[in-house]
Amino acid sequence: MNREYGKERRENIDMNENIIRTENLTKYYNKGKANEALAVNGVSVGIKRGDFAVLKGPSGSGKTTLLSLIGCMTRPTSGSITVEERDISHFPERFLTDIRRKTFGFIFQQFHLIQGMSVIENVMVPLYPTDIDVKTLRNKAEGILEGLGMSKRRDFPVQGLSGGEQQRTAIARALINDPEIVLADEPTAHLDTALSRDYMGVMKGLWEKGKTVIIASHDPIVFENEYITLTVEMRDGIVRSVVRK
Repeated sequence: MNREYGKERRENIDMNENIIRTENLTKYYNKGKANEALAVNGVSVGIKRGDFAVLKGPSGSGKTTLLSLIGCMTRPTSGSITVEERDISHFPERFLTDIRRKTFGFIFQQFHLIQGMSVIENVMVPLYPTDIDVKTLRNKAEGILEGLGMSKRRDFPVQGLSGGEQQRTAIARALINDPEIVLADEPTAHLDTALSRDYMGVMKGLWEKGKTVIIASHDPIVFENEYITLTVEMRDGIVRSVVRK
């Protein structure tokens, strides 16, 4: 890795501090039923503040479930998850909702854009309802879209966008709450090689600005990227290797 990239943003971040830590994390689906499935099995891993991390593994390896556990979208069956020094494993849902909103930005494999709404309306959605007035919120959304090269499309209906434009809209939506941590699940699954490389360029830019980025992917364009600082390889719900650069 060229260590000059992102040097300034790393100088202002304590890269020895775990922003996320899991201990013996286990997740069963349909526990006790005939279709019981063990998705994550005793995972203990630390992700440092300012990491550009990838959860690597084939379909069914548990990486997406681990990502959803980290992002407070799924509750663990056992074990613990610490986010910014808070053990959130048994928090009530109302507190988890607040943590998701203030801490994480989510980019899903399926873009989940709301058809019939414009680009900027989709970007603004996560902060509704909010105490921010509409004008301020719109200005914030416009600034994010400008940074992603989407200003000219801001009032365009999302159903008319190209795949790459939809992806950038989804990224903008994930950034509207200025999250500390950006989570992405198989973000290049529906993109061609050129758009996938373009996407990783956007992620690198977020990382250089100080975001902690965590991507679950089986795409070599993602996990072989030279800027990745941490690779967690999973198989059958178990962490097989952890490589830090």
